[in-house]
Amino acid sequence: MSAVQRMKVANEKHSKTITQRGHVQKTTRVVNEEKSPVGPWLLALFVFVVCGSAIFQIIQSIRQGM
Repeated sequence: MSAVQRMKVANEKHSKTITQRGHVQKTTRVVNEEKSPVGPWLLALFVFVVCGSAIFQIIQSIRQGM
C-alpha cells in the first residue's frame, strides 16, 4: 500500500469525526478494561510463593523457639 493510499484511507476513517468536536474517543481501538494485566497463572504463582514462604517462615520460627 503506497503512502497516498494510506493517507486516503486515514482521511476516510477520520472524516466522520470532523463534526463531533469534543466528543471524539481518544482511540479507535476496542479497550477491554475488565481484563487483568496479570494472567491467572502468574497470579497463582505469586500467591503460592508468598503464602508458601509465609508458612515456611512460621514453621521455621516454631522450630527455633523449641
